[in-house]
Amino acid sequence: MKKVLALTLALILCLSVFAACGNAPASSSASSSSESSAEATPAPTAEPTAEPTAEPTAEPTQEPTPAPAAQEPVRVAALKGPTAMGMVKMMSDDTNSGTGKYEFTIAAAIDEITPNLVQGNYDIAAVPANVGSVLYNNTQGKVQVLAVNTLGVLYIAEKGDTIHSAADLKGRTIYSAGKGATPEYALTYMLQKNGLDPEKDVTIEWKSEHAECVAALAADANALAMLPQPFLTTAMMKDDGIRVALDLNQEWETAGAGTLITGCVVVRKEYAETHADQVKAFLEDYAASVAYANQNVEDAAQLIESYDIVPAKVAAKALPACNIVCLTGDELKKDLSSYLQVLFDFNPKAVGGAMPGDDFYYAA
Repeated sequence: MKKVLALTLALILCLSVFAACGNAPASSSASSSSESSAEATPAPTAEPTAEPTAEPTAEPTQEPTPAPAAQEPVRVAALKGPTAMGMVKMMSDDTNSGTGKYEFTIAAAIDEITPNLVQGNYDIAAVPANVGSVLYNNTQGKVQVLAVNTLGVLYIAEKGDTIHSAADLKGRTIYSAGKGATPEYALTYMLQKNGLDPEKDVTIEWKSEHAECVAALAADANALAMLPQPFLTTAMMKDDGIRVALDLNQEWETAGAGTLITGCVVVRKEYAETHADQVKAFLEDYAASVAYANQNVEDAAQLIESYDIVPAKVAAKALPACNIVCLTGDELKKDLSSYLQVLFDFNPKAVGGAMPGDDFYYAA
C-alpha cells in the first residue's frame, strides 16, 4: 500500500510540473524572440541589379563596297613607222607595269586600221593626217582628232649630187609610193608652188612599195625617189651612194603652206565622251613617250627594235628626221586645219569632200 501511495504521489507531482510549464505567458516567448531579432544583423541581401541585357553584338557595318571592276584597256592602233615609233615608251611602260591600261596593235597598212576603228574594234588610232579628216566626213562626225603626231617625213633622194633646189627637178623622173595619199598631194603642191607642172616638167612614176622606188633609184642614173623616214635611212645604210637632196618640210614651208603634216591620232567620238579620263591619261602618256623618243634616241631605238618596227641601228639614225611630235589643243587646230585647207584647195577628195568642222578637234 505504501509503494502504491508513493507512486501515486510522484505521478501527481509530475503532472503538476507539466501543467505549470504549459500555462507560461505567451508574451515572455514573444519578447525573447523580438530581442533576439533586434540584436541579430539581418542577413545581407543581394544588391538589385539592372535588368539583364542581351549579349552585345558587333556594331552594324555598311555593306562592303565592291571593288571596282577592272578598267577595260584602251585599244590603240598605229602604223609600222614613225607613228608607232613615238609610242614605244608607253608600250614598254604598260607592259612592265602590268597595269594593262592599253592594248596596242601595230599594223602594216592603213586599211587594217580604219575599218576596225569605225566598227569599234579600236578606240584610238594613229593615221595619216588627211585620213583623219576623211574618217570624220565619212562617219558624219563620229571621229575626232586628238593630236598631230608626225610632221613631214618625206624627202627627195638621189644617187649623186645634182639636186639642190626644187627647180633642179625639172626634166627628172621621180619614183614614189603613195598615190592618192599624202605623198602625192605634198609632191604635187610643192612642184606647183615652184612653177613646175607635174604633168609636163617632171615624170612621176607611182609604185606600190617603197622598196620598188629604191630599186629604181639604183637602176636608173637619172632617177630620183621620194621616200619617207625611216625607210630612207634604211636605204642609205644599204647604199652609201644615196643622199638626201630635198627635205619636203623645208620646201613646203618655203612655198608658204605652213607646216607639212604626215600623221595624227584620232579617237571615236563616242569613246571620248564616255571615257574622258582614259583619253586624258592617254594624251599625257603619249606626250611623255614622244618626249622620251626625241630625248633618248639610243634607248628608244632599242625599244623600237624590240617591237619589230625597224632595227635599232636604223631607228637611231632615223629618229631625228622623223619629226615625231604631240601637238594638242590650239596648236593642233591651227597647224592641222591649215594643212587640210591646202589639201582641200588642191583636191577636196583628199580630205573627204569637205573641210571638217570645229567639232573634229578634240577639246578636253
